[in-house]
Amino acid sequence: MSVFLSDEIIAFLAAELVIIALMGVSQVHVVHILRKWDFTATTNLQYLLEKKNYLVNTILTFAVACKIVLFIFFALALNELAGVVPGAMCSAGVVGSNRYGNFLLLLKILLIFGFGLWLIINRLDLKALNFPFLRRKYVIFSALFALILVEFALEILFFLNIPLKVPVFCCSVVFKAPKLPFGYTQMMLATFFYVVFAAIVALNFMKQAAASFALNLLYLFVAYYAITYFFGLYIYEQPNHKCPYCMLLRDYYYVGYLVWGSLFLGIFFGIAPFLVELITKRPYLHLLKFSTIWLAINAVVCSFYVLKYYSIARVLL
Repeated sequence: MSVFLSDEIIAFLAAELVIIALMGVSQVHVVHILRKWDFTATTNLQYLLEKKNYLVNTILTFAVACKIVLFIFFALALNELAGVVPGAMCSAGVVGSNRYGNFLLLLKILLIFGFGLWLIINRLDLKALNFPFLRRKYVIFSALFALILVEFALEILFFLNIPLKVPVFCCSVVFKAPKLPFGYTQMMLATFFYVVFAAIVALNFMKQAAASFALNLLYLFVAYYAITYFFGLYIYEQPNHKCPYCMLLRDYYYVGYLVWGSLFLGIFFGIAPFLVELITKRPYLHLLKFSTIWLAINAVVCSFYVLKYYSIARVLL
């Protein structure tokens, strides 16, 4: 038996191939545009390049949007594979079943952030009359396309090396008795979670893009540990169930998609203004308010489960 017999995996890889083909064709045109582009020229070639630029942008915007949707489909496919991989109770066992899984997941998350950044810069470029960021956005896309090829190779290696006869570790083993960073206790970690969140909200209100960028990177690290090893306990209502993946399952009403989705969106909108300004040399601070909104949603959802449990049990886990 092979995981490639799974309908979800076949559909996922087929969609990935179609997107890669679209991006590959676009990349050929991108190279041609970068080599010949001269906005000050009034030649037929420049006119054709401008028309080609709009076509390539349409294709790439569609392809990038599809890649973001495919990330969600990938998470769902992992949940389905947990039912056929021996020992796996959720995606944690599948991802950790071989050496490619965790690196692949990290690369996918980085690509999602990269795609989001590209969409913003592309939108700014198309809104301007003289395409001031054309070369920069296409250089960024070329780097992303190279990473997409690496990602697809890792996907093949990952799925090929998922063991279907040898038991893998489940999440209760993978995340058992963790050594929290800096010697923090769970309560100290939760406190740090709220303190850094409040600091980010204040910086966003003051429109401090650089400081918000740095603090959001720290918050991503803190929030991962806080959600996995503190707030997750109240979602599962079990003191020893520490897993960032199980909350994505139907048993917990798929709340993990809201928890992790709101966190990643909040972090993205928190770091994007600094990166956009770094690339375009123009401020783009209005995104900070979306960072505040999404991180607030994340904090409210996490806090809700703690308050819900405490209101019933009158004790903290």
